[in-house]
Amino acid sequence: MSKILLVDDDTELTHLLSEVLSLSGFCVDIANNGQEALDKLKQDYSLILLDVMMPVLNGIETLKQIRQQSNIPVMMLTARGEDIDKVLGLELGADDYLPKPFNDRELVARIKAILRRSEGNYPEPAENTTTQKEDDNWLYFDELRLHTGHQQTFYKTQELFLTASEYSLLEALILSKGEPITRETLSMHVLGKPLSPFDRSIDMHMSNLRKKLPPRENRLPWFKTLRGRGYLLIRE
Repeated sequence: MSKILLVDDDTELTHLLSEVLSLSGFCVDIANNGQEALDKLKQDYSLILLDVMMPVLNGIETLKQIRQQSNIPVMMLTARGEDIDKVLGLELGADDYLPKPFNDRELVARIKAILRRSEGNYPEPAENTTTQKEDDNWLYFDELRLHTGHQQTFYKTQELFLTASEYSLLEALILSKGEPITRETLSMHVLGKPLSPFDRSIDMHMSNLRKKLPPRENRLPWFKTLRGRGYLLIRE
């Protein structure tokens, strides 16, 4: 059973959400501020639901500290219209965000989508000359090695600590066999939701991924942005 840490100072909301998530098959633990959430990180959680506006330590500062020690999936809960919180959260490594008020079914669906990614439930790579599949757990491209079971990414011998969304984005682009992928397709694959107008989540995850990937030996960039179309993995 997946264990979720729900972090929000609204006790009435946490009580209601705890019941909803429990009925959906999740084990739920609650923290009412960011510091309390950090103190609970020693426990093994599958995902953190993190509100932005909280006393003691707000969600943005809490996320900063979480990312210093863990790549656990994090979904931010933001006030509707607070775009700056969404952008900051994504820049700091949040996997997704959900504006309040939200539909219970959408929350559960989005949580399940993140957990599917973090647990490594991905399509099998196609056979081709550039992407090699040594066994059921490893996927190769150039000097990159992706362990699909453990959600780990390596460049040569160096481990790259990617979030679940960044990992899923990288894998989708590798599996594309050099074909462009639209932002709409990536949104469904990476975030489990349709791309909405003015939604820059995929672009923010791509920016974070680019920052974490080391320079290639052939000096080529890893990806190309296709204006109005999406993204393309650059092969040799």
